[in-house]
Amino acid sequence: MTSNRPYLLRAFYEWIVDNQCTPHIVVNANFPHVQVPVQFVQDGQIVLNVSPSAANNFTMDNDALSFSARFSGQPMQVYVPVDAVLAIYARENGEGTIFSESTIEEDYEEESYDADDELAPEVEQQPDSAAEQTPSQEGKPKKGAHLRVIK
Repeated sequence: MTSNRPYLLRAFYEWIVDNQCTPHIVVNANFPHVQVPVQFVQDGQIVLNVSPSAANNFTMDNDALSFSARFSGQPMQVYVPVDAVLAIYARENGEGTIFSESTIEEDYEEESYDADDELAPEVEQQPDSAAEQTPSQEGKPKKGAHLRVIK
């Protein structure tokens, strides 16, 4: 099956906009083919306002999202592959979701099976809140259901 990330990203985007909130995305700026203003990248990530009023000519498909915007008064074309989006949330209340960070190798490796291999379906669990645990948080209880961006 194809990745569910672009579908979930579109759904959360529409949900946030429909509720008159401002959608922001957290982007892995080091992901291949990402085009973002590098002067605003911190710790390899950038937070982008993708609201209809801030992102001109916004498009989002199964592969990437793109738009033009002004950064410090300078126009720029932004291009973000869907797999580079780490999270989407509403600025006003932190509601949103965190996506698992994928690697290129995971996404594009072809799996092969021998005839003796048992083909059990692999289930990828999606976080039920924006407080998905990361490997460094294993064993710790989940925090609240809101995503907080620390600048």
